[in-house]
Amino acid sequence: MDLALLRTFVTVHRAGSFTRAAALLGLSQPAVTSQIRTLERQLGRPLFLRQARGVTPTTIGDELAHKAAPHLDALVEIAETGLDDESSVRTLHLAGPPEFTAKRALPALTELTGDDGQGFELRASFGTAEEVLEGLASGHHDLAIGTLRPRGALLTATPLCDEEYVLVAAPGRAEDIGAQNLRRTGASALENLPVVEVHESLPFVSRYWASVFDSRPAASGTVIVPDLRAVLACAIAGAGLAVLPRYLCAEALDREDVVALHEPAVPPLRTYVLVVRTGTLAMPHIARAHDWLLRAAADWC
Repeated sequence: MDLALLRTFVTVHRAGSFTRAAALLGLSQPAVTSQIRTLERQLGRPLFLRQARGVTPTTIGDELAHKAAPHLDALVEIAETGLDDESSVRTLHLAGPPEFTAKRALPALTELTGDDGQGFELRASFGTAEEVLEGLASGHHDLAIGTLRPRGALLTATPLCDEEYVLVAAPGRAEDIGAQNLRRTGASALENLPVVEVHESLPFVSRYWASVFDSRPAASGTVIVPDLRAVLACAIAGAGLAVLPRYLCAEALDREDVVALHEPAVPPLRTYVLVVRTGTLAMPHIARAHDWLLRAAADWC
């Protein structure tokens, strides 16, 4: 079987679209379509179901991808790094959410970039949970950190750590509310307070309200900034209340730059997962980074 056909097939399977696969491969869309049809004729089975937007793999298509993708990835690794493992320096491509990756993952992984004979170069990129998984499936990343568990057999996820969320505000804002008033009246004590968030939909505040107060927040966003580190800075400045992961605001809490407005018996949690393409843990540099992050995460919880 022609390896070029298999490479095109795996790229289409990961991209979910002939058009996106063509862009990734540097081919025309008709060329990609022709190669997939050739492979389907050789196998005597359809590999994809054509839809209005993209394609969906058939059962046979999923099975072939599961078997072929790891081996193709290994061949690409050999081509990129050469045959002399001792003299070749591999590059690890990591992707994840900006705050968690910057605060947790990158400081841990930089310990593996030294010149010890087993190190690697590191390239990092940030994105949403959906963007990170799509990039991993398309082969742009080797290792991804996210909060979404991938579907199907092409990607493999391992739980990394739980993230606890804290409702915080500057001390002056907390005094305006009053701890006793909050305990007595619950979320109603917070209705008229300004909110700092990462999006107009208030994803973190809404998740906290649903988990702790079993309700929806009545307030709207006063300050919207697309980075949790900026949310913390605005909360410290007194712009309003915010819901933040504890790891991100722990130092500010210790300094009393912000205070926790509420301490629920069961705080809201979100689980991070470490995701790879199935089979790529056979590559030493990916396996080492994967194991290193899992060990480091034991101290993050």
